[in-house]
Amino acid sequence: MLSSPDLSFSRTLPIVVFNQLGVLLEQMAQTVGSTALILTEVVLARICIPVKWQRQRFTLVVSEQFSVLLVGTFEQGSRETEGQGIYSEINAQLTFNLEAIASFVRELRDLFECDSDTHQNLERYQQIIRPNDATLQSQFTLLLLEYLLTQPNQEIIAPPSPIDPAVYICQPVEDALKKQISQERLLNQVTTQIRKSLDLPVIMATAITQVREFLELDRLVIYKFAGSQVNTQSYQSETIPLNQTALATGMELSVREPCEIYFSIHENNGEHSPFVSVNNKTLLEDYQQYGGYIVYEARATDAISSVLNYTEENCFIRTSQCWEKYYQGFTLAVDDVEKTYALEECLLNFLRECQVKAKFAAPIIFEDKLWGLLIAHQCDRPRQWNDGEKNLLVAIAEQLAIAIHQAELMQTLTQEKQNLEQRVIERTIALRDALLAAEAANRLRSEFLATISHELLTPLTYVIGMSSTLLRWPLGELSQRQRGYLQTIHDSGEHLLEMINDILDLSQIEAGKTALNIAEFSLVNVAQNAIESLRKKATSEQINLILDLQIDPKRDRFIGDAERVEKILWNLLTNAIKFTPENGSVTLRLWVEDDTAIFQVEDTGIGIPEEQLPLLFEKFQQLDTPYRRRYEGTGVGLALTKQLVQLHRGRIEVESTVSIGSIFTVWIPTQAVRVVS
Repeated sequence: MLSSPDLSFSRTLPIVVFNQLGVLLEQMAQTVGSTALILTEVVLARICIPVKWQRQRFTLVVSEQFSVLLVGTFEQGSRETEGQGIYSEINAQLTFNLEAIASFVRELRDLFECDSDTHQNLERYQQIIRPNDATLQSQFTLLLLEYLLTQPNQEIIAPPSPIDPAVYICQPVEDALKKQISQERLLNQVTTQIRKSLDLPVIMATAITQVREFLELDRLVIYKFAGSQVNTQSYQSETIPLNQTALATGMELSVREPCEIYFSIHENNGEHSPFVSVNNKTLLEDYQQYGGYIVYEARATDAISSVLNYTEENCFIRTSQCWEKYYQGFTLAVDDVEKTYALEECLLNFLRECQVKAKFAAPIIFEDKLWGLLIAHQCDRPRQWNDGEKNLLVAIAEQLAIAIHQAELMQTLTQEKQNLEQRVIERTIALRDALLAAEAANRLRSEFLATISHELLTPLTYVIGMSSTLLRWPLGELSQRQRGYLQTIHDSGEHLLEMINDILDLSQIEAGKTALNIAEFSLVNVAQNAIESLRKKATSEQINLILDLQIDPKRDRFIGDAERVEKILWNLLTNAIKFTPENGSVTLRLWVEDDTAIFQVEDTGIGIPEEQLPLLFEKFQQLDTPYRRRYEGTGVGLALTKQLVQLHRGRIEVESTVSIGSIFTVWIPTQAVRVVS
């Protein structure tokens, strides 16, 4: 079997033979003593490894007296035995060559982070490799010969009898199918609960309890990273009351090797604190970035210690690499912590104190965010995690991610609802304050208008009356200049009185203090009165004023406020005359449709630009025109007109073209006899 001077060989072996050779190497290491290092491929379970290492099995023994390496590589195209999770054959190499062993240890070392204990221990063991002691080499040779000589005499297990093959063949398949159906049923139960409920604490507590019982786990926990925003609201523990959930701020994410997650509580003078002190340095920033804590825990018995109340602050350092690898979907399966953490003495002691013999961790990820981990512990013995168990735990982690996502959406929705309610309250308060301020301003305006109406109207009445008297003064002759002065005083007073009355009327209407004087009247008389009152003005401006009556004399009678209807026509005609050039024309048309009187004032004036039409009926708005205005105004005439029209439950519209003219149309429905607005 040996094929080289250094007692090395290389050949294809059955996987059973390869495993038995590994057992022989472990027996030899026990002969060497406690100073010998024994490593197998399980030490790689906690890290992400290249593809070529995924197809390798190895047993490595390193000491100063005896070193040996057994390494096997599965063929890339080979297939696993159905349902067994193992390969039937492997390309194996057994070597005692010092350079080959040192090279393998160096490659193995480089897989781990340089600041990890595993990396440092492998580097130390690489330096102690020496030529094998002749006595130990002979012992191993004899042990190997004994194994080879007894191989042919081993009892061969006969294949199942064809008489009753169901006992050997069908029963395992049937058991596997039953277990798979049970797993699917459990997963459906968890999924249904998530769909029916939005209570995240209940979902988590129920799910981990059911999964722990189904898989017969000693302990199953949910680990949440501190950066996760979803609040779990409560913490499930069988040994710590819920009112001690301050652990959430004192629990630290502890990492030594990449992808290794542990947990510990740091206390400051007996009080839980998120400030983790290491060598008198505060690592609050690290905690906020990498911190985490257990939020739920389910245990088989009270004899199993709770990981929520364990304090450990000596072994661990932080690294963000585990976040990245779990974020990429990495799952950690450790069948035996004694073998996996053979080079991590401190971590191994920590796991022993936590009663962890085997563990499996699956990431909880949603919307590209690593929320936490679902971690299973076997506390009484090592456990080989099969594919079914792994798939179930991964599927449960995915369902928990859905539940957390739902909770986050509900939390966001609730927060938005609260913010909206707060904004509504604030806006309501602001509107109430604005309303009170507007009412106060309205009262002040009413008081001001009442005062100003008395203070202005009385002197204006004297000015207009006395100027009119002087113009008719019988004693003595007035010079032309004196008569012109008096006429200017009289006209200006009447113009000012007109503007003040418009402002007062508009204020009264807006305050809701104006009532219509409803009575029956003649539409023709109102239109003629409006035309005749402005005839002299139009003649002086060299404007042709036209009345176009398109009304049946039988429909001349109308019910409304005659005085205010005449005011509407007077304002529209005045505005048309004001903005119509000399030799232009202004036409007032009148007709009746059903129970609605329609007035139309058309002019050949300067027109109104389309972009300024929305401002036409606003208070105190003066539209810019290319013509100099003949009369100054306050901009309340058309605003008052619109208010009077609306007071009659009517409407007013305007059509205008620049340099051609404008058409104002008013619709006023007949009023009920006793209706007061």
